[in-house]
Amino acid sequence: MSYINNNVLKLGSLALASMFVIGLSGCAPEVGSEQWCKQMSEKDKGDWTANEAADYAKHCVF
Repeated sequence: MSYINNNVLKLGSLALASMFVIGLSGCAPEVGSEQWCKQMSEKDKGDWTANEAADYAKHCVF
């Protein structure tokens, strides 16, 4: 019986963690949107990745 409860607990924890990750990804603005450009302009330029810098130049500058 303990074995079943342990598996149910693991499965429930995995499901909860998955929903949390999916929820966080839904909060990020779409790359190139006005909100994303504003968020990037407020972010320290030293923390930008190469892809973020390229996307910013493509969508927000030109």
